[in-house]
Amino acid sequence: MALHSSPRTLDPARADDDASSVVRYLTGGVLIGFNRQAQTLTPELAVSWQILEGGRAIRFRLRKGVKFSDGSPFGPEDVAYTMRRLLDPSVESAIADQFRGAPGMPVLRTSADTVEIRFSAPLTGLEKMFDEVSILSSQAKSAEGPVLGPFVLKENRPGDYLLLQRNPSYWRYREGPARGPDTVRLVIQKDREVELSRFLKGDLDLINNVDPENYDRILRAQAKSAIDAGPSLDSDFMWFNQSAKSPIPAYEREWFASKAFRNAVSEAINRDDMVRIAFLGHAQPAGGAVSPGNKFWFNSALPARHYDAQAAIALLRQNGFHLADGKLTDSGGHPVRFSIITNAGNKSREKMALLIQQDLLKIGIEVKVVTLDFPSLLERMTRSYDYEACILGFTNVEVDPMAQMNVWISSSANHAWNPEQKSPATTWEAEVDDLMHRQSAAVDPAVRKRLFDRVQQIVADQEPFIYLVNKHSLSAVSSAIHNPKPARIWPQTFWNAWELQVAGQ
Repeated sequence: MALHSSPRTLDPARADDDASSVVRYLTGGVLIGFNRQAQTLTPELAVSWQILEGGRAIRFRLRKGVKFSDGSPFGPEDVAYTMRRLLDPSVESAIADQFRGAPGMPVLRTSADTVEIRFSAPLTGLEKMFDEVSILSSQAKSAEGPVLGPFVLKENRPGDYLLLQRNPSYWRYREGPARGPDTVRLVIQKDREVELSRFLKGDLDLINNVDPENYDRILRAQAKSAIDAGPSLDSDFMWFNQSAKSPIPAYEREWFASKAFRNAVSEAINRDDMVRIAFLGHAQPAGGAVSPGNKFWFNSALPARHYDAQAAIALLRQNGFHLADGKLTDSGGHPVRFSIITNAGNKSREKMALLIQQDLLKIGIEVKVVTLDFPSLLERMTRSYDYEACILGFTNVEVDPMAQMNVWISSSANHAWNPEQKSPATTWEAEVDDLMHRQSAAVDPAVRKRLFDRVQQIVADQEPFIYLVNKHSLSAVSSAIHNPKPARIWPQTFWNAWELQVAGQ
């Protein structure tokens, strides 16, 4: 398997880049795991857990007889040590950020086979957070000491490769039939075309994420190796700039603030064409804020988006716009035209922008497409606010809506269409703020689901983001790998690495 860069760190608490996270995932043992295929929590180093005091505390009962890779025993003191180190500000752990909703160091209580962690405030979705917390040995001299995961690091040649070796002490290998590969070689390969070539030659066995063009190349050459796991959690969308800080004319901002205008533009976009042309069929039209790939949180009651240019024209006319000689004007006589910015080099988004340009011309709207390098794009979005519309997307690795709090809360800098509001600019944004805060304070998943379903309904109606497509999770697994179970969520091809088998090993 290839990494697209060398890991920045081998300290699991500091892993915040993809390469470091891969090593953490393959070597680290966690208390609670997340089954990427079923999208459910599973017992790992903890055989059971209990949420206490409305999410303020969690109690784990630990698996007995577990040993670190050096043969030393695992126990409650290792969990306590790991949490204290993880939440130490000097460690600067990005993984610890999810716990920072409860300031300060938690109180840890241990007994022979239990650990109780009590935080200063309730934390929603507390149990899922432990899927990323690799437990360290309290006796180790460094964070790169013995591990509890399926593999141990045997050799590290920066810029070239990392060699992992099967950990014979791993609890799954000791308790059941799982054996895992003898070795895993992580090759540093930045060039994705070279990665594809090496895969087709048999030098690599897994590609975790493949773009549609390369997926079709694999499909033609080795049909059984190409895996389409269905819609990923990712979404691509377009939005209009409604910020008062923007230098755009007031009449344009009035268009963009109009629900009817946004709905009409959405109706005029042919998402089926986007799927076919921009993604070669490996996507599906997006209906809202959550992908159907998210099994629990997706609101299946939302209606599907349908292309209807005539309905879009009728809606615009009902709201003061005029269409004559193929040109749309507003009630003040201003021609309706705007530019869309997106990131240069992203072929799918560039194609989507051009398709939107063609679609909107059919209802009299003139669109200019501008591609920018990513730093320039961010400058426009977050500093100068000098843009009219933008196409970007979310790459989601978390199923829980808590990961989207910084998008939906109106005061957030990431509330893209109108960031950093001192108070909600609209009644519907105020309702979304309230719903997101209420779901974040709730413990019962059913209550949270009901509240977030309402958020999805509001967003689908108001369309601050015009959702375009949910691309599919595309990966490649060679015939040398047995028992693969590719998932829609990172790490797609090797989330069950402990039960993969490699021919010849």
